[in-house]
This record gives sequence, structure tokens and C-alpha cells, in this order.
Amino acid sequence: MTIDLHMHSQCSDGALSPSELMQRAHEQGVTVAALTDHDTLAGLAAARVAAESLQMGFIDGIEFSSRWGKIGVHIVGLALDVSSAPLQQKVAEQGLARRERNETIGHKLAKIGVADAYRRACDLAQGEPGRPHFAQLLVNDGLVPDSARAFKKYLGSGKVGDIRLQWPAMNEVVDTIKAAGGVAVLAHPAKYGLTRTKLRAMVADFAEYGGDAIEIISGQQPAGVAQDLANIAQEFGLKGSQGSDFHQPGLPWQELGAIGVLPETVVPIWQHW
Repeated sequence: MTIDLHMHSQCSDGALSPSELMQRAHEQGVTVAALTDHDTLAGLAAARVAAESLQMGFIDGIEFSSRWGKIGVHIVGLALDVSSAPLQQKVAEQGLARRERNETIGHKLAKIGVADAYRRACDLAQGEPGRPHFAQLLVNDGLVPDSARAFKKYLGSGKVGDIRLQWPAMNEVVDTIKAAGGVAVLAHPAKYGLTRTKLRAMVADFAEYGGDAIEIISGQQPAGVAQDLANIAQEFGLKGSQGSDFHQPGLPWQELGAIGVLPETVVPIWQHW
């Protein structure tokens, strides 16, 4: 089996619709997929229908924004009861926060001459936009040649469109996932830029809060990263997960299903279900 438990659709910051995403996953050899859009459940029903029509296994998922101290971290929830009241409430809260941020970004961009940015970004996203949609809007308007330059000049840290949100604490998000009967996975832990000491401290807290697993494999990684994370998972009694973190075609390091092999020293999270 090829199991990919982290990917995004147009319902958050991905390029493909949920059904298109499942079709591409199938073409890439994925046999079990989880859609884990940022702070929303909106694409799950369509993705499940598409996956089942392709005879793929499908796991309901989400990627929650949260914080550990002052550091922003992402927590993936898998195998959720999407009708859970605490889950629905948290999704609504996160969605409102994102909308307020996006409207503020729109107002900020208007001051530099980008007219009606929020509505147009919504059109690009076919729903509530993410920052990549604002970046694409800046490209479309000819202000920058590509999305990377859009972040560097307008949307990145300290720039006009840099609107910070106070996401809920890690333990609060883990509690929400557990209340929905799901499993909580610390997403791409090697990508937060932490020293190994701070990374271990974060994983220790995550385990104490009731977290179930850490993402051992996140797309294409340097040699040795997966085994090091597997060792940390073992140290704190956590299982391992894996995913491509796919957002759009054309990024081979995040291609669906291209995620290597989970080290044998860690227990796979999918044994949970």
C-alpha cells in the first residue's frame, strides 16, 4: 500500500478540487489518502465520494493551526467524527479568525493599489482564500513575477500583508481532535527550524497533552531525518505518520505518494484503525 495522510485541496491552500486531488492521488499510486485541509472540513465529503469511486481507502482529516508557546505549529487530526460538536465549534472559530485576517490583508493591499483584493482572492480560491491566493493575485496584477517574490515583498514577515493570528494552544487543539474520536499527529516536526533540544521539548509536551503520533515523513526529506524523528517518536511513546503535504502539481518534493518508507522502528499510526 501507498499511504498518504497529509494533502491539501482548493478548500484551503491547494490548487486542485477535492475530487481532482483524489484522481491525481490515484494516478500517483496512492491507495489510502487523507485530505487534511487547513482548519476546514469543507472538502471531505466530495473527496470521500471520489476516493471510493476509485476504490481508494479514505480517511477524514484536518490540519489545525495552533501554537506551542510563541511558535506556530500544525496538528493533523485523522479518522475524525466530522459531526463532533467540539470539532465543529473549533472549525467555526478557526474559520472566523482566518476570514478576519484575510479581510484585513485585503484592506492592507488596497492601500498599495490592489483593488478588491479579498473578494478577488476568494474567487481564485473558490472559497475562503489562503495567503498563496493573495500571492497569486499579486502575480496576476503584475506587481511581482512569482509567488515567492509576493511573499518576500508583500506578504512575508514584517511586510504590509503580514497579519498575525493568535492560534489556540497545542493542548486545546489536541483535546478537540480527541473529543472527535480522532488521532492527533504533530505535522512536519523537522520543518519548524527548532534545535533538537527544543524539538524534543515540543514533542514531550505534545505526548503529555495526549498526542498520538508525529509525522515521520513529510514529502521528500534529507537522508537521516526520518530515522531521527522515528527515534524521537519511540522516546516519547508516539506512533509515526507520513504524508506528502501536497499542495499543487509541479512540486516534486511534495508529490502525492512520493514519501519514502516509514522506518521499521516506529509503529505506523494507521494500525490505530
